[in-house]
Amino acid sequence: MHPAAPEQAPTVPGTPPAAPDPGPHRRRRRSGHGGLFDPVQLLTSFPEALRKLHPRSLVRNPVLFVVAVGSALTTLSALIHPSVFTWVVSVWLWLTVIFANLAEAVAEGRGKAQAESLRRARTDTVALRLRHWRYGTDLDRAETEAVAASDLKLFDFVLVEAGELIPADGDVVDGIAAVDESAVTGESAPVIRESGGDRSGVTGGTTVLSDRIVVRVTSRPGHSFLDRMIALVEGAARQKTPNEIALNILLAALTVVFLLVVVTLQPMAGYAGAAQSTTVLVALLVTLIPTTIGALLSAIGIAGMDRLVQRNVLAMSGRAVEAAGDVNTLLLDKTGTITLGNREAAAFVPFPGVDELVLADAAQLSSLADETPEGRSVVVLAKRHYGLRAPAEGELSHARFVEFSARARMSGIDLSWENGAACHIRKGAAAQVIGWVESYGGSVPAEARSWSDAVSAGGGTPLVVAVHDWDGPRVLGIIHLKDVLKDGIRERFDELRRMGIRTVMITGDNPLTARAIATEAGVDDFLAEATPEDKLALIKREQADGKLVAMTGDGTNDAPALAQADVGVAMNTGTSAAKEAGNMVDLDSNPTKLIEIVEIGKQLLITRGALTTFSITNDVAKYFAIIPAMFAGSYPGLEALNIMGLHSPTSAIASAIIFNALIIVVLIPLALRGVRYTPASAHDLLRRNLAVYGLGGLVLPFVGIKLIDLLVSAIPGLGG
Repeated sequence: MHPAAPEQAPTVPGTPPAAPDPGPHRRRRRSGHGGLFDPVQLLTSFPEALRKLHPRSLVRNPVLFVVAVGSALTTLSALIHPSVFTWVVSVWLWLTVIFANLAEAVAEGRGKAQAESLRRARTDTVALRLRHWRYGTDLDRAETEAVAASDLKLFDFVLVEAGELIPADGDVVDGIAAVDESAVTGESAPVIRESGGDRSGVTGGTTVLSDRIVVRVTSRPGHSFLDRMIALVEGAARQKTPNEIALNILLAALTVVFLLVVVTLQPMAGYAGAAQSTTVLVALLVTLIPTTIGALLSAIGIAGMDRLVQRNVLAMSGRAVEAAGDVNTLLLDKTGTITLGNREAAAFVPFPGVDELVLADAAQLSSLADETPEGRSVVVLAKRHYGLRAPAEGELSHARFVEFSARARMSGIDLSWENGAACHIRKGAAAQVIGWVESYGGSVPAEARSWSDAVSAGGGTPLVVAVHDWDGPRVLGIIHLKDVLKDGIRERFDELRRMGIRTVMITGDNPLTARAIATEAGVDDFLAEATPEDKLALIKREQADGKLVAMTGDGTNDAPALAQADVGVAMNTGTSAAKEAGNMVDLDSNPTKLIEIVEIGKQLLITRGALTTFSITNDVAKYFAIIPAMFAGSYPGLEALNIMGLHSPTSAIASAIIFNALIIVVLIPLALRGVRYTPASAHDLLRRNLAVYGLGGLVLPFVGIKLIDLLVSAIPGLGG
C-alpha cells in the first residue's frame, strides 16, 4: 500500500446511489391553474381584461393607449359614416386592445389562483403570549395570556404546542418541534425547527406537529412573510424592472415618432390628391407602432415571477429576477449544493504489516456507537465490501461502547473477557486518535500523517483507526471518507460556463480538500475556510469589477453577504435575518435552486428580447399591405409594392389590422411559458434569436395577411 491508494478508492459495492439532481423540471407548486389556455381561466380573466379598458389603466401603457384612442376615433367615424370597412376595422382595433389586456389578465390570474391557496393559510388565530419570559425559564411555570394573533407585537414571545398554528413569523428561541409547512411550500413532509441554529425560522400559518416551541415574533401584523407573498404573487406589489422601464420608454418614443409621421402625412397626402380617411390613418398608425411587444411586455414580466413561484421561490422584486438573468458570478456552498452533504466511507487503507480485514473489523466495531452518517457508512462498507456483519444483540455483552462526540472527535468500543484480557478500539480524527495512542506510550508510523495528508489532498477526509490490546497500543490504518458529488452536478457547471457564468465554491474545508473537490465538481474557483467576512469581501471584489453576483445562505452570519449580493437567495428554513437580507426566498430550502433561478432569469430576458425582435420585424409586411393600399390610386407605381397580391385596398387594410390583433393571441402562450432557454454564448443566442424570431417575424405576417385577405375579400364592402 502506498500514499496514492486513497485517491483511487474502489467504488463501495451496495452503497446506495447518489440522489439525482432534480434539475429545472422538478416538482411544481400546485398553483390552481390549468394549461396556458384553460377555458375556465380565460373566462375568469376576460372581465378583468374589459375592466382594464379604463383610461387610468390604459395610460400606463402608451402603445395600448394610442390604439384605444384610435379605436374610439374609428368607432366615431363608423357611426358618422357607416360602412362595412370602418366597422370591421373599428371592431378589430378594439379586439387588439382587449387581447392585449387579456394577456396581462391571464398572467395576473395565474398568480391570483396561487395566492388564493396561500390566503387560506392566513388565519387569525389565538396566540399564547408569554409574559415576563426570559431565556431558560421553565415553561411549565411561565405566565401566559391568550391574545389574537393580530395583537402580537415585534419581539413578543409566544408558546406554540403540538396541533396549534404558529400565529406569526418568527424565530424559535426555545425547544424543538416538527412543523407542517405544506400550506406555504406545498410539501407534505414535516420539517424540524429548533432554537440556536440556522433552522430556527418559522412562518405564520404553519402548524406544529409535535412537542412545543417558544417563538419570538419578528413581523408586524399585516407585514408577515405570507402577506408579502400573497401581494407579490397577485401582482399587486410587482414593480417594473429597469430593463422593462427602459423598453417602455423606447416603445413610447417610437409611438410618438410614428404618431407625428401619420399626423404630418395627411397634409402631404391631401396636397398630392390622396387624402385619407380617419379609419385608414388610424390603421396605418396601429401597424407602424410596436403593438405586439407593447401588448405582451407586462405579461412577460408577470409570467417570469410566476415561473419562480411555481418552483417555490418568492422574488421580493422583479429587479431580482432580471438580475438573475444577468449574473456573472455564482457563489455556491459545497455541502448540500455540490455534494450530498454527508461524507461516506469509500475505502480502508491499512498500514504496512496490517491485514486489511483486521482493519475493516476494527473500523466496524469502533463505529457501532457512532450514529453520524459517516459512522453508519463505515459499518455499511465493512458489511458490503468485506462481508462483515454487525454483532447480534447479546454477542457483545462484555463490551462498553464509546459514543461519538464532537468534543472528543472519536468513537470506539472497549472489550473485556473473564480471563482479564482487554481490547480497546478507537476511530476518529487523525490528531485525536494519534494522541490517544501516544498517551498509552504507543508509537505512530510515519505513514499515519503522510497518508492522511494524501487523503485530504485527494478531496477526502481521513479517519484513523487504532487498537490497544495485549500487543500494545498501535495504529492500524485509515478510513477514507469521501464527499459524494451530486449526480450530474459537473454537467450543470458546464452549462453555467457556457452561459458565461463563473462559479465559486464556498466551503469551510482546508484548501487541499477544497481544491480537490472543486476540480472534481468542475467549478471555476473556490473559497476555502470561508468566514462571513471572506464571503462579503469576495462579493465586493466581484462587484468592483462590474459583475453581478448571486449567492445562497440560511444563517444570520450569511445576512451581510446576502444583502450585498445582487441576487441573494435565502433558505426558508433559515433565520429571519437571512430572509430579510435576501431578495428571494426558496420555500424548499434547496441550495441548488440557485442554478434554476439563473436559468429562469435568463429565460425572462430572452423571451422579452425574442418577442421584441418579432414585433419589430412583424411590422414590415404590414407596410407592404397598407402603403400601396393608401397611395397606389394616386401613384400607380406603388402597386409594385403589393407583392402579396392583396385583393383591394380595403381588404388589404382590414387584413393587416385583423392579423395585428390575432398575432397577440397567438403569442400569449409563448409570453407566459417563456422562450425555451438552452445554455449558449451571447453570440449564439443572438444568432438564434435573429434566425427564429427575426426571420419568423418577417415571413409569418406575409403568409398570415395573404390568407386573411383571401377570406375577407369575399365579404361585401371589403372585397370591392
